[in-house]
Amino acid sequence: MAPDRKRRGDDPPPPERRGEQLDHAILRSKPEFNALEVAAETGVTVEETRRLWRALGFPEFTGEKAYTAADVEAVATLMSFVDAGAVDFDTAVNLTRGVGQTMARLADWEVSTLVSRVEEMEAGEEATGSRIGSALRLIDEVNPPFERLLVYAWRRHLAAAVGRIEAMGAKDEDLHTIDVTVGFADLVSFTALSNTLDRDEIGDLVEVFESRCQDVVARYAGRIIKSLGDSVLFVTNTAEEAVGVAEGIINVIGRDSKMPDVRLGLASGAVILRLGDIFGPPVNMAARLTQVARRNRLIVDQNTADLLPADEWENRRLPARPVRGFGLVEPVAVRRR
Repeated sequence: MAPDRKRRGDDPPPPERRGEQLDHAILRSKPEFNALEVAAETGVTVEETRRLWRALGFPEFTGEKAYTAADVEAVATLMSFVDAGAVDFDTAVNLTRGVGQTMARLADWEVSTLVSRVEEMEAGEEATGSRIGSALRLIDEVNPPFERLLVYAWRRHLAAAVGRIEAMGAKDEDLHTIDVTVGFADLVSFTALSNTLDRDEIGDLVEVFESRCQDVVARYAGRIIKSLGDSVLFVTNTAEEAVGVAEGIINVIGRDSKMPDVRLGLASGAVILRLGDIFGPPVNMAARLTQVARRNRLIVDQNTADLLPADEWENRRLPARPVRGFGLVEPVAVRRR
């Protein structure tokens, strides 16, 4: 007698169906509106709907029913404080763009972090018979508390951001302008090194570099503005804190025989806060200084050296050298007395 065949209902769903399962598990609703219907439901124009959708970072849809009830509710919520006069529509789009860029990176980070957990579940006693099954189970277990964590973290960081503007002495005439010390840390010969490593090794290296830098920066009440894999841009309230961060990064990265060497540059002055980033001469100077710094050494600009207490720090001017965009610059080496 022929063995029983697996029932058709037990067969794994086709790839497109698996994608639908994941979408529904995450979104909790199905696409049922097109752009015209979203506009009609929320009272905004189709062009405004599309602007908000692009700001979130998604491609435009024309006649397709690509929007869920949650999308409609999100547009209505956003427009409620526009209609109340709290902000204008362009400001709302700007805020939406910030949410979109931040959440896109966070989502990629979350997925890349949890994918290994899915594989562990399928390889162990928690196996469901398919990675899609383990992924769905993990979504059910992780997403609800993670959503609460997102709101908590946003509130804490919002309070910290407001406090930073006050503590850093935001200019009365322009709340976007603050005085800070900017730091730039750069791994030496990362491109050449990455050509000798496999993908997992490159990923591990970048993760160790960024996580250690984050720990050091947080210890000195600083903030990482952005990381680019082989480099990190950070700011601190004071020059002393920035030097502490630089010394810490050299200790946890440059002194580790398993990690590449690192170069650091610091520059101080007024910067512009926009779109979650910072701009201005100190940012450019800090980045340029890393290009002329020695391995596992810190150099600073004269502004930073002048901000360090003379009774605690001594500085030494280094030979002038050409720095792109600044002409000839005399970097300064600093050390504790």
